[in-house]
Amino acid sequence: MAKEKILVVEDERIVAKDIVKSLQRLGYKVGASVASGEEALQKVAEIQPDLVLMDIMLKGKLDGIETTEKIHENFDIPVVYLTAYADEKTLERAKITEPFGYIIKPFDERDLHTTIEIALRRHLAEAATRVALEKEKQLSELKSRFWFMVAHEFRNPLTAILSSAELLESYSHELSELKRREYFYLIQTSVHSLNNLLNEVLEFGKAEEGKLECKPESLDLVCFCRDLVEHIKFSSGSKHRIIFTNQGDCPDACLDEKLLRHIFSNLLVNAIKYSPEGSNIHFELLCENEKAVFQIKDNGIGIPPDDLELLFDSFHRATNVSNIPGHGLGLTIVKKCLDLQSGEIAVNSKVGVGTNFTVTLPLNICVIQDKNVRS
Repeated sequence: MAKEKILVVEDERIVAKDIVKSLQRLGYKVGASVASGEEALQKVAEIQPDLVLMDIMLKGKLDGIETTEKIHENFDIPVVYLTAYADEKTLERAKITEPFGYIIKPFDERDLHTTIEIALRRHLAEAATRVALEKEKQLSELKSRFWFMVAHEFRNPLTAILSSAELLESYSHELSELKRREYFYLIQTSVHSLNNLLNEVLEFGKAEEGKLECKPESLDLVCFCRDLVEHIKFSSGSKHRIIFTNQGDCPDACLDEKLLRHIFSNLLVNAIKYSPEGSNIHFELLCENEKAVFQIKDNGIGIPPDDLELLFDSFHRATNVSNIPGHGLGLTIVKKCLDLQSGEIAVNSKVGVGTNFTVTLPLNICVIQDKNVRS
């Protein structure tokens, strides 16, 4: 196991050589030994040491304390001060830089070893604490955004259902048959919207908790795609035309049908949602080299370049969606469903022209799972 790399900053040549020899005897790797603050800053940037042993009283424009301040501004690297003597004012300046230890010269190797190990362990512990706090902060923000989204997305369809029901109850005898049908249709579509949202919220919750499971079974991909297209056409009620085509030999695959439905239902519904009414949606399947390659192409609003990197982040929606309904969970679920099946997804999009999603999956995930179990 490689030992930690240490940078020595000491302007007295003989002392510096002794420190380097001691460090090497203790099993540490000495990245460099330099004599000035300016050289130290250059070496820190160059070799990225795990720890810096810094003499406080350096010759040149920068003393050890000023050099440490500049290291802290740009790097997360612990510094241990070396000092033979320092007045009270200098020590107070040194404390402000929050060093990871002091070594008083002259020192023996045991003191040097103990101080370095404590500094390294403390730095690791602080780094772990920072990561944990950042994750906790992100989780808190995610929960806040989640509940805000749920409340907002539920309010609109519930309001539509309540308003329509009240109108039908109070004025049913005054309304024309067409108007009554409109209100019933609004209630039905609102209920469908709530049901879809609940399903996505439940799946998102499972994904975040690591409870989504991959249970691959034998599957006819061509039949699956055709059935899915018919289902999307019926449930969406859109006037878009979904054109499915397939190429290559698509033998019985071994994939998780439920996860596939999450993936391609989301992608096809998005293609419909963000495309002009009456336009064509192309859904293509190509089987070759033991892989299934799916493409969903639309002629919709497209995705701005700045949004592409964040496309699969929870609750992120492209900046050009305007008032098109959505909650930014669908593509997050798509990515998690693909990861469970060793799949990949790529997107090519141009604003005002359209979007092309390419999904690549192994035809036989059962074989991959079997290999993983045996290894």
